[in-house]
Amino acid sequence: MKIVVLDGYTENPGDLSWADLEKLGELKVYDRTPPEKIIERIGDAQVVYTNKTPVSKETIDASGNIKFIGILATGYNIVDVKYAKQKGIIVSNIPTYGTASVSQFAIALLLDICHHVSKHSEAVHSGRWTNNSDWCFWDYPLIELDQKVMGIIGYGRIGQSTGKIAQALGMKVLAYDKCQNLSLVSSSMKYVKLEELLACSDVITLHCPLFPETQGIINSDTISKMKDGVIIINNSRGPLVVEKDLADALNAGKVYAAGLDVVSMEPIEADNPLLKAKNCIITPHISWAPKESRQRLMDIAVENLKQYQNGNPVNVVNP
Repeated sequence: MKIVVLDGYTENPGDLSWADLEKLGELKVYDRTPPEKIIERIGDAQVVYTNKTPVSKETIDASGNIKFIGILATGYNIVDVKYAKQKGIIVSNIPTYGTASVSQFAIALLLDICHHVSKHSEAVHSGRWTNNSDWCFWDYPLIELDQKVMGIIGYGRIGQSTGKIAQALGMKVLAYDKCQNLSLVSSSMKYVKLEELLACSDVITLHCPLFPETQGIINSDTISKMKDGVIIINNSRGPLVVEKDLADALNAGKVYAAGLDVVSMEPIEADNPLLKAKNCIITPHISWAPKESRQRLMDIAVENLKQYQNGNPVNVVNP
């Protein structure tokens, strides 16, 4: 069985091993694959792994041996899964590998907004504390989160993990999700309608999938319903946010700050309005990237193929 990985570098820049996948077939790993090379590199492979390299209807038609497509991520919009099903091709994703890492990063973005730790450390190393007239100083408002309200849009695994950390910090959690697990409700967490979440939250975090009904869920209208000075965190999907609307709200002060690990087009385009917006932290889509998280991804990717070879495919997104 021939196995090709089209874009393996972000998953494994050299600190992990492909050895377990190599045991399952004749393996070829490419760091990156440009659009014009996709069909050529798939060749006659039966198994294709991709992270962000698209596998379209045209690619499937031109690659007649494909039997299994493994996505090295949770999101699977880069594969034409409906057409793959028509052609009898199993598509499996990695649904649970990054829960701890992504929720931790959401809180890291929030804490950086609240304390600006690195910027204050840089100020100390530049000599400003040594030469300061007082025994301490700070360059930005410092924010205490205890008893503040975090609104979480999307209360699945990652949303729940983020909510757990927020509650440990003394925050109250309001959750909006169509699927509700009422066993999670407590004195510090409750489900609410979106309108209440927008109106009552000091911090709003996004942990929902990108569907037509959630695309652009943060926009001028929903922002107008939020508290003045709200903080917005998004390390879920970039298109959940209408970026010009958020930039305008940041520049006007309606939104105090934003912490973003995702944007609508990645890598970020030079004219993205958020690059010049006030109080906007942007990181390069790294919530998922701790080594521990990527090792889980690798392990699940291997197990997905093993189960397919054994006739019991798992994590199938096009059943």
